[in-house]
Amino acid sequence: MTMLPPEVARVFISEDGIRRRVHALAAEIDATYAGDVPTLVSVLKGSLYFLADLTRALRCRHRLDFMAITAYGSSQAHTGSVRLLKDLDEEIAGRPVLLVDDVIDTGLTVAYLTRLLRARQPSSFRICTLLDKRVRRISENLPISFVGFEAPDVFLVGYGLDYRQTLLNLPYIGVLRQELINA
Repeated sequence: MTMLPPEVARVFISEDGIRRRVHALAAEIDATYAGDVPTLVSVLKGSLYFLADLTRALRCRHRLDFMAITAYGSSQAHTGSVRLLKDLDEEIAGRPVLLVDDVIDTGLTVAYLTRLLRARQPSSFRICTLLDKRVRRISENLPISFVGFEAPDVFLVGYGLDYRQTLLNLPYIGVLRQELINA
């Protein structure tokens, strides 16, 4: 039995559950990109754990690149207003691109990144997310091709998901205690 930190109410997805699903996603991605070399674009910092495990499980050759973004203040986070902090290092024109994210909830940030990356004319563009909070979706028609898990509308921590820059190193995904959310 795993000892949970006091901030975590329960485990949502176990470490073994994550590992098995990441390997299954890698197999799906390998089949999709057979004979091709996709560029996996990750959004820093949250998807770092997922990306590391996913790329180790992939058998297809691939490239990696990173972007970093921030919302314009908490009150505007729901408007989709974001600022690019770090852009790609490599050109993606004519190359297949797979955007790898840890969680998609409203979809506004991913919609912004989708527009930004598609404007650079990759040969194909797809999205892979570990967690899909479809219940919170505002932005529709996202090309989400690979989904690890459907997630409920709860505050999740661990495996890259943080609570005030902590708990992200948990090897599982847990549910934050409700009383801490607005504290």
